[in-house]
Amino acid sequence: MTEDYSEADKAVRDMIRGAAFGDAGKEVVIEEFLKGVEVSMFAVTDGEAWRLLPSAMDYKRIGEGNTGPNTGGMGAISPVPHVTPEFMEKVKNQVVIPTIRGIQRDGIPYRGFLFFGLMKVQGDPYVIEYNCRLGDPETQIILPLLETDLLHLMDGLSNGLLSEIDVSISPKAAATVTLASQGYPGDYAKGKKILLPNPKDRSDHQLLFHAGTRLDGDEVVTAGGRVMASVGLGAELEKAVEKAYELAEKVEFEGVQFRSDIGSVG
Repeated sequence: MTEDYSEADKAVRDMIRGAAFGDAGKEVVIEEFLKGVEVSMFAVTDGEAWRLLPSAMDYKRIGEGNTGPNTGGMGAISPVPHVTPEFMEKVKNQVVIPTIRGIQRDGIPYRGFLFFGLMKVQGDPYVIEYNCRLGDPETQIILPLLETDLLHLMDGLSNGLLSEIDVSISPKAAATVTLASQGYPGDYAKGKKILLPNPKDRSDHQLLFHAGTRLDGDEVVTAGGRVMASVGLGAELEKAVEKAYELAEKVEFEGVQFRSDIGSVG
């Protein structure tokens, strides 16, 4: 996705020539450009009943102000400030319910998560993508806000008893900041020693998820582009963001990079 014609032209040429995504990029679909704000919505369904999980917004670009190349996600927040009750009703009636009915009509015996990648355009939801999973880095903030026991929820899904389960969501906010290797999303070095904060220096409102790490003897070292996710929880989004950055600053490895504007909504 790009707002610049020359950038789009280069991206398409790179894909067709096989330089960007190999054989997978040699077939290109060009779609209408939608100008709006992105939001990720998540539901669980046993094929009949469904329940919504918290909304989330992730930050795909590597640089501040959503600049630079796209990544797998440099951070996320939940709930999303621009997701109003009116918009949620539109999401339910125009996206979620028709999707569940479509699954039923097509005879698909699906039980699990549904990811709706949406764009809010002039107040209306447009579907950009579907996934049969939770998102990354959205999962890192959605699950900490889920007050219903996850095992109980999964048991209800597998047995087709979701209609009997009330999904409870915390009124708190959550934010996550991705700590990435220098050079990501391009070439990057691996094997950099990671200095982790003392568990005693972390509050109950902070979580640290490993992603691109591995053990090298007794040391934890980098093993990927997106190395760790620092999560903060708070009564308000501002406090959650503050907690996430407070923890992120305590993680050290050579070349560590992360965006400083997670939580901004533009």
